[in-house]
Amino acid sequence: MLKFFSTIRLTGQKRICTSKEPFKSEHHSRASFASIIVGMSRKRIAVVGAGPCGLAAAKCCLEENLQVVVYDRTDDIGGLWCYRDQDQDGVPSVMKSTVSAQKKNIWLKEQKFCCFNKIFEYAVSRRTLGWWCNEATENGASGHRDQDQDGVPSVMKSTVINTSKEMSAFSDFPPPAHFPNFMHNSMMMRYFRAYAEHFKVTPHVQLDTEVVQVTPSSDYERSGRWIVVTRQLKTGSTSKEEFDGVLLATGHHTTPQVPQIPGLETFKGHVVHTHSLKKAAAYEDKVVLVVGIGNSAVDAAVEISTVAKQVYLTTRRGAWLFHRVGPDGRPYDQYFTTRGLDVLGKMVPFRVRCWFVERELNKRFDHKAYGLKPKHRVQSQHPTVNDALPNKLLSGTVILREDIKSFTENGVIFQNDEKPVDIDAVVFATGYKLHFPYVSEDIIQVKDNKVQLYKYMFPPHLPHPSLAAINCCQVVGAVFPVAEAQSRWYALVVNGKRKLPSKEAMLKDIADKEASLRRRYVDSSRHTVQVDYISYLDELAAEIGCKPNFVKMLFTDPKLFWTLFVGPSIPYQYRLRGPQQWPGAREAILTSHKRTMEALKTRKCSSTVKIDDK
Repeated sequence: MLKFFSTIRLTGQKRICTSKEPFKSEHHSRASFASIIVGMSRKRIAVVGAGPCGLAAAKCCLEENLQVVVYDRTDDIGGLWCYRDQDQDGVPSVMKSTVSAQKKNIWLKEQKFCCFNKIFEYAVSRRTLGWWCNEATENGASGHRDQDQDGVPSVMKSTVINTSKEMSAFSDFPPPAHFPNFMHNSMMMRYFRAYAEHFKVTPHVQLDTEVVQVTPSSDYERSGRWIVVTRQLKTGSTSKEEFDGVLLATGHHTTPQVPQIPGLETFKGHVVHTHSLKKAAAYEDKVVLVVGIGNSAVDAAVEISTVAKQVYLTTRRGAWLFHRVGPDGRPYDQYFTTRGLDVLGKMVPFRVRCWFVERELNKRFDHKAYGLKPKHRVQSQHPTVNDALPNKLLSGTVILREDIKSFTENGVIFQNDEKPVDIDAVVFATGYKLHFPYVSEDIIQVKDNKVQLYKYMFPPHLPHPSLAAINCCQVVGAVFPVAEAQSRWYALVVNGKRKLPSKEAMLKDIADKEASLRRRYVDSSRHTVQVDYISYLDELAAEIGCKPNFVKMLFTDPKLFWTLFVGPSIPYQYRLRGPQQWPGAREAILTSHKRTMEALKTRKCSSTVKIDDK
C-alpha cells in the first residue's frame, strides 16, 4: 500500500515520520538522486521568494537537475501564510483574528501631498503601510499599528484558506486525511514545512536575504544569464551572483492599491489597508468602515464585527457570495470545479452558466433581499467566499452601504445620502498593484495592472526565456497547483526541453487573453489577470506534456475517468503521465474523497435508537 502524507505526523515546525519510508516511489527520490549526478553541467537558478509558490518552484527545478538558490527577505518560509505579530520589512504574513496597531503616526498631518495615493506611496517608502492618523489613546486602540514589511501583504491570525485541501494540494503531495478541508494558516504552514523538508528544498533557502536588483549579465545576449544583487538584512552586506535563470515567485499581493476619495486626507481617524491588518482587538467598541467587497474585505468586516461597536461595508457593485460548505456538505470548490461542468459550460451560453450558479447561490440567501446582488453576472467577477457575512447582515453587526461620496474629518458621506456617518477607522480592502521593484520596467512591463507576460509567465520581448514570473495571475480556484505547474514548465524551458513560440505569437496570445477578459469581466484592476483553474492548468499541462488523455482513459481505466470527470478536478491528474510523473497519482485521485470525509470523522455517530410504542 502506497504511504501518503497521512503517514507523517507533524508537531510544531518538526516533521516526525511514522513510517521509515513515506512516499516511497522512484518519483520522490528523483530530485535527491539528480543532485548527486556528477559530470553534468547543471544550470543555476535563482528563485525570489520562499512562499509556497517559491518552494514549489525550487522543488520543480531540483527535479530537473537544476541548481537552486531561494532568496527570501523574511526569517522563515511560507511567505504570506507565515503569520507574524511584527513583520520584517517587505514580507507577507496572515491576519490575526484581531487587528493590530503599535506606533503613533503623525506624518499624515505633516506631509502635504496633493492626493492620497502619494501619501500612500510615501507610506510604502517609509515602510509604514498601516497607520493611525491620530494620537494614541489610553487603551491603545488609536495610534497603534503593526509594523509591516515593505511591499508584502499580511494575513490575519484567524485566516482560513478559501479553497479546499484536495484542490489546493501540490500535485504529488496529498495533505493528510486528518487535516481539515479548509485549513487555518497554521495548518497551511505545517503542510508547507513538510513539503519543503520532504523534497529537500529547505537547504537551498537563504532567509533574511533581500533581492535588491535583477539585471541582465554583460554577456546576456549570448548566454541569457542574469546578475542578482542581494542584501543580508541582519548584517547589511551586499553580494552579487550570476545565474543561468531567475524565477520570480513574489506573486501579485505586494503593493497595496488605495483609491483617491475626496476628503480622505482630512479624515482624523485610523486608516489602514488590509495589507497591514492582523488583529481585530484594536477596534473594540469602534465604528469601522471597510471599503471593498472582495475576500479580504468581507473577511475583515466579519472579523472586526466581533469586537467593534458597528461595522459598515461599502461596495460600488455588490457581489455574488460563495460559501465553503457546498451541496451535501462537500467543499464548494469540489462541487463547482469538475471536468463534467467545465465541458458542459463550454457547450452552453454564458448566461445559462451564470443562471445555474446564481440559482445555487441564491438557495442559501436571496442576494437581492440582502442588498448584495450586483448588476453583473456571477462569472463576471472573481469569487468572493465567506460563510459568516449573511449572519452578520442579519444581526446588523455589519451594515452594507453604497459607495463613498467623500470623507469628513470625523466620518464618511455615502452616495445618495447627504448626512455624514461618524466613524473611527477605515480599512481599505481595495486590492494590489502588480509590481516587481527589483526588476527594471523594461524587463517586465506593467500598465494599468495589465502585465505583458506570455501565459502570465514569460516576457515575450526577451531573446532568452531564462527569466519568468509565477503566481502573477488571479486564479478562479486554488493557486498552489497553478504555481507548481508554471514552475514545472519553466524548469523544462530553461533546460532546453521545451521551446516558446515566436515573439509575435506570444504577443498575439497576450492580446487575445486581454480581449477575452474585457468581454467577460467587469472593468476592474483585479480582473486584468484572471485565469480559470481547469482551463489554465490544462494549457500549462499541454506545454509540459502531462495533460491527461481522457479519451484513452475512458477505455483503459474507466474508473479513473469517471472519478476525474464527475468528481473534483484535483491536481494529482497532472502526474499521471509526462515528465516527472508520479506512480502514486492514480491512488491519490481515487482516495481523494476518502481524505475529504476523513477530516470530518472526529465523532462517531451512534445508530438510531428504536422506540418501542406501547
